[in-house]
Amino acid sequence: MEDLLFEIQLALPQVILGVINGAFYALLSLGLAVIFGMLNVINFAHGAQFTLGAFVAWMLLSWLGIGYWPALILAPLIVGAIGVAMERAMISRLYRIDHLYGLLLTFGCALVIEGVLRNNFGSSGQRYAPPREFGALDLELGDFFLPGYRVWVLIAATTVCLATWLVIEKTKVGSYLRAATERPQLVQAFGINVPLMMTLTYGAGVALAAFAGVLAAPIYSVSPAMGANFIITVFAVVVIGGMGSIAGSIVTGFMLGLIQGITEVFWPEASQTVVFVIMAIVLLTRPAGLFGRA
Repeated sequence: MEDLLFEIQLALPQVILGVINGAFYALLSLGLAVIFGMLNVINFAHGAQFTLGAFVAWMLLSWLGIGYWPALILAPLIVGAIGVAMERAMISRLYRIDHLYGLLLTFGCALVIEGVLRNNFGSSGQRYAPPREFGALDLELGDFFLPGYRVWVLIAATTVCLATWLVIEKTKVGSYLRAATERPQLVQAFGINVPLMMTLTYGAGVALAAFAGVLAAPIYSVSPAMGANFIITVFAVVVIGGMGSIAGSIVTGFMLGLIQGITEVFWPEASQTVVFVIMAIVLLTRPAGLFGRA
């Protein structure tokens, strides 16, 4: 019995941290799923847009003295506007051709964004301190201390994920989006501006990535490579959940974060590869993903 309690006490911190990482996976993969599910574009620039959100928050604080709470709103709006410009100038031209061209274009955009950030700010990370009021949320679980800011990240990411799912699946706007994806000419015949809807959808997906970047800024150092550290795992999350599945990206993100946390306790060497092992198994047994439509 004492051995079991010791194992639980040992595993609990990693499980909690795994769930928090899962919140980032869910939020980032949600933006990818929105863009692919609604626009059929594989947005490889998503990690760079996540990084850009963190950098915009840091610049607002360092250059203009604008703190965390306004940045949590302003940074996604600014990066979302950049995404809108990208969509109108480049991505909108690729909707009717093979997905590979969209992937190559957005990969090139990611390299440009990361290169500009690296040239202007260097490769070393910039510190972004969380607001002091989060100290009231600090938790002590035995010998484990969980900073209040990480509790906030879990709450904020979960709330945004659920709100996005509700908008897309349960509202008239979401029904228009889904219909425009499958029958754009029919939806346009009802007087709905489908190109504008597509543009705003891409901007919203990019804004979700930027929101995740602002949340991540106080936890990870704000550096040009921070998005690259997440994006491959996030693509795996989207593939496992089902390309374009909103619910699949959310559930799979949290699930894989939890699995990574547990693996970190019992087999640390495999914690970074377990996601890709699961992806391989899912692709072999259910190619459309756990929540995707075959």
